[in-house]
Amino acid sequence: MATFHAPPFFLPHVSMIPGAAWHLTLSTPVKSHVNSSRNAAALVCRFTYNDILLEKRLIALEETRKSEERRQQEEVMVVGVDESELSLYALQWTLDCFFAPFAPHFPFKLVVVHAKPSPASVIGVAGPRVIKVLPIVDADLRKIAAWVTQKAKDICDSRSVHDVTFQVMEGDARSVLCDAVEKHHASVLVVGSHGHGAMKRAVSGSVSDYCSHHAHCTVLIVKRPKIES
Repeated sequence: MATFHAPPFFLPHVSMIPGAAWHLTLSTPVKSHVNSSRNAAALVCRFTYNDILLEKRLIALEETRKSEERRQQEEVMVVGVDESELSLYALQWTLDCFFAPFAPHFPFKLVVVHAKPSPASVIGVAGPRVIKVLPIVDADLRKIAAWVTQKAKDICDSRSVHDVTFQVMEGDARSVLCDAVEKHHASVLVVGSHGHGAMKRAVSGSVSDYCSHHAHCTVLIVKRPKIES
């Protein structure tokens, strides 16, 4: 019994798949008269369907994996939160507009990020006595970060949004949020507007202004409306 690789025109009713095995099996021993019409009529084509089915499954799995990676990369929303009411309002507004109306099929994967300042940046001065204070300041900052994270979780749970990633990253909020966008390949970054005046923005810098110029994604700045008395 001999086996040859047959070209696709032997099986015109089957679509070609890259890498598939095509086999032509002779039902009689191969001799010098194999090309005669009598022996050619006795040829039996056998196609390895198991190989084709396996390759189809592998191709489908690979396409699914790539599609899922593209979905995750293109549809991630990062929301920056801190202990301020304006920041937590921005999270509430985001959930009400982009998540709650579409439950349970949310259009974004939500990542909530809190930037925990370093103790040294909070104290702002140096010296031998300051070193003793750093652990105390750091403990307070950790408590604040835990409170903010829990508050954000409660807000998400109240909107029935449970598939959320919460992260606490140490550093300046501006750099932390931009880094989070790069890390998660986010397509949208949401930050709250604290309503600082032009002088304070010039001195301390605005997180929303910085992110709108440096984050490699769409930046949505949420400003809480004024409540008329």
